Amino acid sequence: MTAKTHHYHTRTEWTGNLGVGTAHYIAYSRDHIHRAPGKADIPGSADPAYRGDPARWNPEELLLAAASACHKLWYLHHCADHGITVLAYRDDAEAEMNEAAGRMTAIRLKPRVTISAASDPALALALHHDAHRDCYIANTLNCPVTIDAHIEQA
Repeated sequence: MTAKTHHYHTRTEWTGNLGVGTAHYIAYSRDHIHRAPGKADIPGSADPAYRGDPARWNPEELLLAAASACHKLWYLHHCADHGITVLAYRDDAEAEMNEAAGRMTAIRLKPRVTISAASDPALALALHHDAHRDCYIANTLNCPVTIDAHIEQA
C-alpha cells in the first residue's frame, strides 16, 4: 500500500506597513495575518524581543503549539486504540531558542492527562512514547523534543 501524501496551503499577509514600508528598522510593524481556506485567521507578529506585538502569536509559539497539538492528537489516537479513556488533557509546553545558534534548541512537552478509573495508568504513560514516535511535527524538527508526562486517574 502506498502512503498518501497530504498537501497544506496557507497565506501569510503582512499588515504592518505604517506608511513608509521598511524604510528603516523601526518604521514598520511586524504584524501579519495567517490565513487558510475555510479557517479563522490567526493574528501574528514577531516575538516582543524583536519589536512584535505581545498580543499576537509569534512563529516560535506557533511552532511549539504545533508540536504540542500533534503529540496530543497521536496520544488520543493511541489511547483510543488501547482502551485508555482520556477524560482531560492539558499540555503546558515550553521551548528554548538560542539566538547564537539561530534555532530552537529544545522543546519540552508537559502533558497532564486524566484517565478513567478503569484505565491502566502504566499503559497510559507508555503510550506517550508511541505518540512521540508517530508525531509528524516532532519527526520534522531538528531539536530535541522531550516528554514529561503526568497521568492522573479520576
